[in-house]
Amino acid sequence: MGWLGRLLGERGDEALLAYNAVVLRARAPHWYVEGQVPDTVDGRFDMIAAVLAILLIRLEATPDGAEPGARLAERFVDDMDGQLRELGIGDVVVGKHIGRMMAMLGGRLGAYRDGLAAGDLGPALVRNLYRGEAPDAAALAHVADSLTAWSVALAPMPVALLMTGDLP
Repeated sequence: MGWLGRLLGERGDEALLAYNAVVLRARAPHWYVEGQVPDTVDGRFDMIAAVLAILLIRLEATPDGAEPGARLAERFVDDMDGQLRELGIGDVVVGKHIGRMMAMLGGRLGAYRDGLAAGDLGPALVRNLYRGEAPDAAALAHVADSLTAWSVALAPMPVALLMTGDLP
């Protein structure tokens, strides 16, 4: 952020480090190899959305997580906007695509929240991550167990630490 931004009271991109950590985690090869997540544009989007949803669910669990969660969602929108433009999607329809992506993220938040509460992410993952086509049981268990374990590891962490991108 430049001196003019600081003078005008603008805040830096407080969610960038956490978002970069989400993307890095979502790009880990084990999701695509052991977890059989399709290594496609859609599969990578779905994996980022799954990892991001787990972090957003953690942030919404505490009152001080609402604003950082909103900033993280804004960072997601900015990234998806840039990705769509790189794929050649024009200005006229980018907004429509972003709206659909946000709706997809919102649906995943609800599904993964319910799955974590029920102790079984499997059905939500089949519907959202695998888009209705279940992988073999070991692959589904790998992803479900990994995301659940990550959710548990995030739970005791303070929001300020989560937003530094220093995620377990």
